[in-house]
Amino acid sequence: MKDKDSRILRKRKGKLARRLARKQWSDQKRPMFSARAITYEMADRTTAIGCGGIGAFHMLSVNIGLAKRIDAALELLKKHLPYHESDHVLNMAYNALAGGTCLDHLELLRNDESYMDALGAQRIPDPTTAGDFTRRFSPQDVMALLDAINEIRPNLWKKRLSRSERELGIIDADGTAAPTTGECKEGMNIDHDGIWGYQPLVVSLANTQEPLYIINRPGNRPSHDGAAEYLGRAAWLVSKAFRQICYRGDTDFSQTVHFDRWHNADRLFAFGFDAMPKLVEIAESLDSIKWKPLERQAKGDVKARPRRRPDNVKERIIIEREYENIKLLGEDVAQFSYRPGKCTRDYRVVVLRKNLTVMKGERRLFDDVRYFFYITNIDTMSAPEIVFFCNDRCNQENLIQQLKNGLNAIRAPVGDLVSNWAYMVIVSLAWTLKAWFALLVRGTRDRDKLLAMEFRTFLNALVRIPCQIVKTGRQLIYRVLGYNGCSIFGAYARAA
Repeated sequence: MKDKDSRILRKRKGKLARRLARKQWSDQKRPMFSARAITYEMADRTTAIGCGGIGAFHMLSVNIGLAKRIDAALELLKKHLPYHESDHVLNMAYNALAGGTCLDHLELLRNDESYMDALGAQRIPDPTTAGDFTRRFSPQDVMALLDAINEIRPNLWKKRLSRSERELGIIDADGTAAPTTGECKEGMNIDHDGIWGYQPLVVSLANTQEPLYIINRPGNRPSHDGAAEYLGRAAWLVSKAFRQICYRGDTDFSQTVHFDRWHNADRLFAFGFDAMPKLVEIAESLDSIKWKPLERQAKGDVKARPRRRPDNVKERIIIEREYENIKLLGEDVAQFSYRPGKCTRDYRVVVLRKNLTVMKGERRLFDDVRYFFYITNIDTMSAPEIVFFCNDRCNQENLIQQLKNGLNAIRAPVGDLVSNWAYMVIVSLAWTLKAWFALLVRGTRDRDKLLAMEFRTFLNALVRIPCQIVKTGRQLIYRVLGYNGCSIFGAYARAA
């Protein structure tokens, strides 16, 4: 950042701080929104865009050689008239970064001269051309695109994560539904909930919330279908930067046939395990001294003054209408050794016992006990730590929801299973660019804030910045026209 830019930024921050400072207001005679006689007029020579942050992500793509890797990996076009494969891929990824939620929104961008000037493009592909591009993919082409993107990751992890942060790479896996109302989409099927569509598998790195592999499958496939292969691929990738690898997943992914192979390859794992009658019998036979109370970790320090707890409206209605109500009385944890039928050695099983009471209205009907099991080969964590570690896997569900509802990447807008798979991978690249940008930002606090930020919040904070586009002989200048008070704006400017 130039000294002049730093000075302007400090001035803007100070002006905003004074404007929003606490003050004792007198009774106002008029509403705060008091603008009158608003008129619009066209600028003659000045051009600007609302998504000024897009330039930083394009420069990120250029600096890491993303376009070159994509063009080298894909050969889908016999002639480049006028677009290359990377133009199509980045066009759809940038559409998501600019706030677009479907292919049709590309039409808005290709009719915005300022947007195309900002990317140095004479023109960009329209929605129909973009859809046709996805239909050129074969399964091997989609994997080639995934591999081209994944080649970039290890160097960023090595450079931007500390040695201690690279001690353990945690790989999460989960399936999700990609519903569609279409009737002619090849490869779709009906799932166990009666929903038509696809069933993508998402394999991600928990440390940075990056989706490493997205594999599209018919809607009737189980969550764990093909997961072992892509967990292995992800482990090989992550091992280039992390010292040790750990697989994590829910009960569907505890495939005992692979446990011995993973253990012998020095791969850690921690999975939920089905509460089979035999395991429940073992848990019920454990001595009482082996059970320890589980104390949940506090959600965080409350900085504000303690306030009176509001009335629980839901609880009141349940009591008034005498609905059945299950209340948690407490949790206990224990552990024991267990050898699954397809394994040749014992593994550690941690069992969580939830002590419940069933109420109806204000009457107590009966007490109940439910068991939750976790199987692992990790011996450096206590039993409560294993429970918390497995519970943290739920953060991948947040990632999947962001891919589905933040970017609209887990969708089926085109014709068949493979073309929709290509679409999912291409649009999810926008989230990957967000994660890479976060890794490049200076300061661990700002980095972690960006990695955890929801996609829509991220767009409003760091992408939707109005910028004037000024083309000079050797430079393309993004002149920032507004300041939104984002606390990481300075870090953004340094990374850009």
